[in-house]
Amino acid sequence: MIFRMAIHIEPARIADFHQVLADHPRYWGDRDLRSLHVVALVQEFGPTCLVARAADGIRGYVFGFVTPDGTGYAHLIATRDDTRGSGLGRRLYAAFAAAAVRHGARRMKAVTSVANAGSIAFHRGLGFAVEVVDDYNGPDRPMAVFRHERPVDLTEG
Repeated sequence: MIFRMAIHIEPARIADFHQVLADHPRYWGDRDLRSLHVVALVQEFGPTCLVARAADGIRGYVFGFVTPDGTGYAHLIATRDDTRGSGLGRRLYAAFAAAAVRHGARRMKAVTSVANAGSIAFHRGLGFAVEVVDDYNGPDRPMAVFRHERPVDLTEG
C-alpha cells in the first residue's frame, strides 16, 4: 500500500526561512544560492512567501512579492529533492499566483540564469514567455526573464 503524505501550502514563517537555509542542499543540490535568500522577503512580504509543509518537513517553497506596478515576482521557487516530479512546483506557483492576485498582481515574472535548462522548461510548461535579456544581472551577465500576463492561468492545466 502506498501512502501519500498530505502537503499543505501556507505562508512561510521566519523559522521556515531558517529551516530552508539549513536544508539548502536538499533544494538546490551543489548550487549555493543562499545569498539570494533574504529574510526580509518573509518579514515584509509574508503573504506571498509560501512553504509546502508535510509531516516530514518543508517539501518546497516560493519566496516572492508584488511590485508597485502589479507584477507578482517569484524570486525563488524550489522543491525538495525527494519531491521533484510530483507537481508540487506547479502547485506552489498556483498558490503564489493566487496570493499575488489578492495583493494586486495582474501579471507574473521570474528570472533565472540562461544555463538553467530545468527552470526554463518548467516556466515554459506553465505558459510563461521567456526572453534572454543581455546585461540583466550586470555587464555580460544575461538572464532568462519569464513573463506571464495572466497569473490566474497558472492554476489551469
